[in-house]
Formats: sequence, C-alpha cells, structure tokens
Amino acid sequence: MNLKAEHGNEAVVFERRNDVAVVRLNSPETRNALEDRVKQKLRVGIPELLDNNAIRCLVITGTGDAFCAGGDIKNMSGKEREAPRVKKRLQTTHSWVKQLLTAEKPVIAAVNGAAVGAGFSLALLCDIVLVSDKSFFRAGFSGLGAAPDLGLGLTLPRAVGYSRAKDILLTNRRIEPTEAEAIGIAKRVIPAADLLNEALRLATELTASPIMSLGLTKMLLNNAYGSIDEFLAAEALTQSVAFGSPEFAEGVEAFLQKRKPDFKKCL
Repeated sequence: MNLKAEHGNEAVVFERRNDVAVVRLNSPETRNALEDRVKQKLRVGIPELLDNNAIRCLVITGTGDAFCAGGDIKNMSGKEREAPRVKKRLQTTHSWVKQLLTAEKPVIAAVNGAAVGAGFSLALLCDIVLVSDKSFFRAGFSGLGAAPDLGLGLTLPRAVGYSRAKDILLTNRRIEPTEAEAIGIAKRVIPAADLLNEALRLATELTASPIMSLGLTKMLLNNAYGSIDEFLAAEALTQSVAFGSPEFAEGVEAFLQKRKPDFKKCL
C-alpha cells in the first residue's frame, strides 16, 4: 500500500505519520458515506495496515464537516435490498469490521463532524474515540426502518450500558459531543482545529506501548461480553430481514424525497 497522502479523487486516503497510519474517509460530497468505493478501500486497506509491522497505531477520521454520514442510501434500492444480497454484503464488510475490533494494534477515531448510522458504528469500532466540538452522533437506523449494523448493537451497550444504548437506538436522538463524553462514547471533546493533532499525539504515545500486551488486553475485554462471531452473524440476519421490509422501502423513499417517513402505513 502507498501510504503517502494522495487526497485527489481517492475515496479513502492512507497516510503514514512515522509509525502511525491515518485513514481518512475522503468523499466530502457524500459526507463520507460508506458507498461501495469507500468500503472497497477499507476492505483492502484496513487488513494491510493491521498486518504491516511498521505501523503500530491507526487513526480514522474524515474529510470536511462529517466523519461519516452512514450508508449509501441512494443506492439501497431494488435488488440491493434482497436478503441474500444484504447478508452477503454485510458478511464482506464484517471481514474488516472484525479485524478492527480484534486487532492487537490500538485504533483511534478522530470524529471531526457528523457520525450517523454506520458512521456512528465505525467510530465505536475504534478503541478510543476523540470528538471535535463540532461533531455529533445519531444512530439513524430506526429512522430509516433498518437494523443497526457494523457492530453498533455490540459496541454501543459496552460503551454506555444497556439502558442508554436502548434509548439511543430506539429514539434515534442526536448525541452532542459533551454528552458523548459524559456517557462513555468518547474519551474527550477537543476543539475542531486541534482534533487531528491530539489524535496523533495520543497515537504516538500508544506506539511506545507493548503492542502484544495491548492486543491481549483487547482480547480479554472482547471475550468479557460474549462471542463477536455470533453477534455479527445475527446482525447479518437481522439487517437482511430489515432491508426486505416495507418499512425500509418507505424509509429509503422518504429519505430520497426529503420528507418524514410514514411507517404507520406499512402495517
């Protein structure tokens, strides 16, 4: 992998900062949504970085005013909603999702702006979450008629507790950065102009740590809450059912038409 920063038209930019790799979602026109070209770059790039012995820590961030606005809703239509396609697509995504969760190397999220839907999920795949004072979180899934994915049903209860996780996922309310820090989603709120530098400072500090020890610690913490494999399999099943429902069809149509969905008519 070329770790020289090449912003241009690259959907994801991989940049080397000594023994830290910065992974920057670089599609500001879509607010860094996880469209196919972004997921493809992550599917290939994340495992390569985690396998690179010269890299001891990862920082994930976004370009522009968003960290990640979630899934590529505009292309979630027709055959893309069929259960086998949804399940296969999620299983492919789960390959790098699981690697982020279980990697020895520490991973830091520098949440520079909106983290919505799968963007919220992506942030919580990271070990330490730093947020700018211009950021916010929203689950988004219930507002669309979908189920949480990219591990959010696993990571959010671990971060904030069962009761708070249900509140956040079921009400689809917006979480401001100060609340995110207070309830355990984020480690600290940082002025937007200083966010990446602070993330790099922390990453550099972590690179001096014994990586095997950090990895073993993560393994123990992961095993404290049950099987990641079983959870991801259940997530693929639930999302494939949700994508085929009339509620999801209404949610997507309402999103594209920029109106509030009427889920009651789907009963």
